[in-house]
Amino acid sequence: MRPLFAFLLVFFVSFSTVCAQDSQVFDALTVDSKILNMERKFAVYLPPGYAYSQRSYPVLYLLHGAGDDQTGWVQFGEVQHIADRAFSEGIATQMIVVMPDANTGKRGYFNDIEGEWRYEDFFFEELMPYVEAQYRIEKEKRYRAIAGLSMGGGGTFFYAMHRPDLFSSACP
Repeated sequence: MRPLFAFLLVFFVSFSTVCAQDSQVFDALTVDSKILNMERKFAVYLPPGYAYSQRSYPVLYLLHGAGDDQTGWVQFGEVQHIADRAFSEGIATQMIVVMPDANTGKRGYFNDIEGEWRYEDFFFEELMPYVEAQYRIEKEKRYRAIAGLSMGGGGTFFYAMHRPDLFSSACP
């Protein structure tokens, strides 16, 4: 009788662990950029159950401030904790959060005047299409938002002004 009890205990503990469907954060992902002629890092938050569902999700592009990188929102902003809590309390809908790095070599979310640093072009022409092809993201404007802090707030403001066709919400 004890071996059966031990087996059932291990089975139910394992089953509950698998079914927990926790959120995930990956903070060292990369995308090759032909526009910037380099590999660029980004982080992504995937909501609870993403790995097991087939649904598509809204997306929030979350831009970091000067002196930070794609890990800032993960480490200091506690994006996983805050998002998980908001979803569990029902005050936000589940979404994917994408946090690009704009602090390698040259800094900033904008194209420079000489055309040597074309981060804005990279963001719209390479990063967004790559991310939206890799993850189950709703691709319509009404499911896409952008927000940022400090330098990221400036990027958010200009991206929303330059591409109002892409974002339903912006919070600089």
